[in-house]
Amino acid sequence: MGEESTWFDYLPGWENLNRYAEHYLGRHTALDTFPTAFTLTHVASVALVTLFCIVGALAFYTSVSKGGEAAMVPPRTWTLRNLFEMFSEAVLGIAEGVMGPKNARRFLPLVGTLACFIFFSNALALIPGFAPPTATPKTNLALGLAVFLLTHFYGVREHGVGYFKHFLGPVWWLAPLMLPIELVSHLARPISLTLRLMGNMFADHKVVGTFFFLVPLVVPIPFLILGVLVVIVQTMVFCLLTMVYIQGAVAHEHADEGHEDHHH
Repeated sequence: MGEESTWFDYLPGWENLNRYAEHYLGRHTALDTFPTAFTLTHVASVALVTLFCIVGALAFYTSVSKGGEAAMVPPRTWTLRNLFEMFSEAVLGIAEGVMGPKNARRFLPLVGTLACFIFFSNALALIPGFAPPTATPKTNLALGLAVFLLTHFYGVREHGVGYFKHFLGPVWWLAPLMLPIELVSHLARPISLTLRLMGNMFADHKVVGTFFFLVPLVVPIPFLILGVLVVIVQTMVFCLLTMVYIQGAVAHEHADEGHEDHHH
C-alpha cells in the first residue's frame, strides 16, 4: 500500500469515481499541495465518522430512554453505550469546570458533538489505510467557522445588540484602539483553531503512516502511544477553546458588576 493509499482505493470503481469528482469540481488550488486536501476519500472518511457517532449516540439514547434499571446499570459487556456514556460524562465534567454547571448542560449538545466528531476523526490517524478528516484544512476551517458564528450568535441572543459593546472597550475614549484589536482577535480565532488542529493531526498521521510503511512490526508502537495522546490533547484543546469563547460571549459578569456598583 502506497503512502497516500487508503482502503477506499480498493473499492471497485473508486479510482474512476474520484477522478471524475476532481475533474468536475476543478480541484486546482494551492491547498491541493496537501494529499488529502479534498478527495472522495476525505468525504468518505467524514461520512464514516459521522455515521459512527450517530450510531453510538442512538445506542446511548436508546438505553437511557428506557429508564429503570436498564438506564442506571451498564451492560456487562463493552458496548457503544459504555463508550459514549463515558465520553459524554468526561466532556460534561470538563465543561462544568470551564462554563459552570448551568452553561455546561446548556451547551453540551454543541460541545459534545464537536468532541465526538473531532476525537473519532483524529483516531483515524492511528489506523493505517484511513485518512483522518481533521488532517485537512477544509474540515477544520468549517469547524472553526461554525464555532466562530455560533459564539457570536449565542452572545447576541443572550445580550441583544449590547453584546457588541465589549468590542469598544471599558471606556468610550479607548474605542478607536480597542475596536480593531478586538476585531482582529475574533477573526483570528477560526484560523487559529484550523491551523492548530490540522497541523498536529497532519503531522501525526504522516509519522505513524511512515513508520507502519517502513517497519510495520513493533517499531510503530511508541508512535501509536504518542499518537493517542495527540488525539486526546487536540480534541481537548479545540473543545476547551470553544467553551472559553462561548462562555465569554454569554457571561453576565460585566452586567452583574455594573448592577453591584449601582447598588452600592
